[in-house]
Amino acid sequence: MSSQFILLGIIFIIFLVACAKRVNAYASFVKGVKDGWLLFNDMYPALLAMMLAVVLLRKSGMLEMSGQFFSQFIPIVPKEIWPMVFFRPISGSASLAILADIFTQCGVDSFTGFMASVIQGSTDTTFYVITLYFSSVGVTKIKNALSSGLIADVVGITMAIVLSILFFH
Repeated sequence: MSSQFILLGIIFIIFLVACAKRVNAYASFVKGVKDGWLLFNDMYPALLAMMLAVVLLRKSGMLEMSGQFFSQFIPIVPKEIWPMVFFRPISGSASLAILADIFTQCGVDSFTGFMASVIQGSTDTTFYVITLYFSSVGVTKIKNALSSGLIADVVGITMAIVLSILFFH
């Protein structure tokens, strides 16, 4: 109930500021929509290419095989977690789909569910950020950003696994 009043208050404040500054709020809104549409058109090919790559990896069975492979070396990490580890730096929507699958297969309150949730919150979609945001502004030298992002992902995933084992196992 109060959230409705907060939203109404924000709209009212925007209207008051626009009136005080003598700005055509509707024209500014339409210009923002046009700019957003142009940005979408610039980013869509990169997004589509990334989504295709994710689907190909999933359909090929490569992620399941790699999950089984890595579970041999680190048996305390459930095999269902490994696809999440691989997809999280690539795509947020793919990692959310994997998270939903983990919840369906293992349960929301399971150790695997807790670990997947911590991984989801501890890392970012490095390749997604670099592909979309850097390409939309024309940045071509991504070496340092990519290496820093991947190091942060490895640290985040490692700490998520360690903390999940310490707190939930």
